[in-house]
Amino acid sequence: MRSTMQEFPLTIGVILRHGAEVHGDGEVVTATADSLRSESYAQVAVRAARLAHALRSLGITGDQRVGTFQWNNAEHLEAYLAVPSMGAVLHTLNIRLFPEQLTYIANHAEDRVVVVDDSLVPLLARLLPTFETVQHVLVAGPEAGSADLDSLRTGGVEVHLYDELLDAADATFAWPDVDELDAAAMCYTSGTTGNPKGVVYSHRSAYLHSMAVSLGVTGGLTWTDRVLPIVPMFHANAWGLAYASVMSGASLVMPDRWLQAEPLCRFMRQARPTVSGAVPTVWNDVLSYLDQHEDLELASHLRLVLCGGSAVPVSLQQALSERHGLHMVQAWGMTETSPVASVARPPAGVEGDGEWHYRGGQGRLLPGIEARIVGDAGDPLPRDGEAVGELEVRGAWVTGAYYKDDDPEKFRDGWLRTGDVGTLDGLGYITLTDRAKDVIKSGGEWISSVELENALMAHPDVQEAAVVGIPDEKWQERPLATVVLREGATVRPAELRDFLARSVARWQLPDAWTFIEAVPRTSVGKFDKKVIRRWYADGELEVAGGSD
Repeated sequence: MRSTMQEFPLTIGVILRHGAEVHGDGEVVTATADSLRSESYAQVAVRAARLAHALRSLGITGDQRVGTFQWNNAEHLEAYLAVPSMGAVLHTLNIRLFPEQLTYIANHAEDRVVVVDDSLVPLLARLLPTFETVQHVLVAGPEAGSADLDSLRTGGVEVHLYDELLDAADATFAWPDVDELDAAAMCYTSGTTGNPKGVVYSHRSAYLHSMAVSLGVTGGLTWTDRVLPIVPMFHANAWGLAYASVMSGASLVMPDRWLQAEPLCRFMRQARPTVSGAVPTVWNDVLSYLDQHEDLELASHLRLVLCGGSAVPVSLQQALSERHGLHMVQAWGMTETSPVASVARPPAGVEGDGEWHYRGGQGRLLPGIEARIVGDAGDPLPRDGEAVGELEVRGAWVTGAYYKDDDPEKFRDGWLRTGDVGTLDGLGYITLTDRAKDVIKSGGEWISSVELENALMAHPDVQEAAVVGIPDEKWQERPLATVVLREGATVRPAELRDFLARSVARWQLPDAWTFIEAVPRTSVGKFDKKVIRRWYADGELEVAGGSD
């Protein structure tokens, strides 16, 4: 028996029309160096239509890829909406990747057009000669007219001013009927080993993911909200916050390039967001800034901070809550999962100190996502919160393959192998203890680097800490703790070791310690532990014992 329901496509075009026709009073506010600029969702829809016409005139007539080389701002949102809705494919280029990686992904995706922010023209100009398929560059932003446009004219590439093209185009566009299973957008993994791998999101997956981000257990978005995506729109589609906001009618407040703590806090005071999303590094810096500026208050309007990208220390969540009244919730996912797959809210009835067991983990699975833990042989392990294995996931917004890249090692029987190691309990809560490549095996026992890092970052003198395994003749591997101290702190390894001993088994305590100025990071803000291992192997670290 078939249902009587209409076949209604789940597409980005539907989100665009809904935002324009139902939530035209919503707005996108973009930060500038010294003020704000704003346009309504109704105006965004008109500009998206004009952009679609402009791209058609440049030869984007099918599913060609349109790259964006942009910050979080109104023009980037216009591309987010226009490109998929016209049947083309949005390709967000991660400006923080190494040059050779950016060259690889632009050529691998076969980008035909790139939209670039005026401030990023010098960076793109250095890369553009290596982009083999790009034919047109659109320069966007308030200062586009004063950018060095000639630097982009290389190898026959045609350069256009974004606003000039839009001004010359019609204000309405006949949006085509797009198959919901067709490609809408693509992102590439950060490529910590080998070349980055392309993940292609469908219209359907993006629509369903947007609904999941809007759920009460995730962002709880309504048209009364003002959403601040600090996480870049070139990183896993800003965790879906842009599409979810247009879908729900929540206004978007965009930080553009102003991502340091001082301008970010100033922008928050002006734009008054109710929800934000960013990696822990950003909120560590914001916390330090708030501690130093007691007159700056955010809790009266900022009801929720979604945090992820790497493990979120409980100490950071507690400090923001206790000292500044801010509620942070950890979310987990990957580029391959669109990315949000679970959210760390405690079960009903769990309060007080009992919350932190759940809030410190990766959270409860969202509807539409399934997970399992498997052992070394690939056999599913019990969902008891104790059995440790590799996390595998599948679901409505989880990729089943990489673009033009057969990587069978990453997929098993329809499940995505995440490369994360941890536990899964009977209520669907994930607790990750490490990346598979970062687990420390010492004397036949496993030591979680994440557990050690979180415990270290609870020390009041520690800004950040990263732990890696280093070779040991007797035990195979032992932990090396690399520590970033807060400004003015002088704590010694022995003191930190004693502090750790309060919450960590003594056999797991690091034997080797080093203090560094900053933890190296990948292009998406995660700790880059391979760099730390290389520093150690090359003798670049000043290492002390735990009794020093």
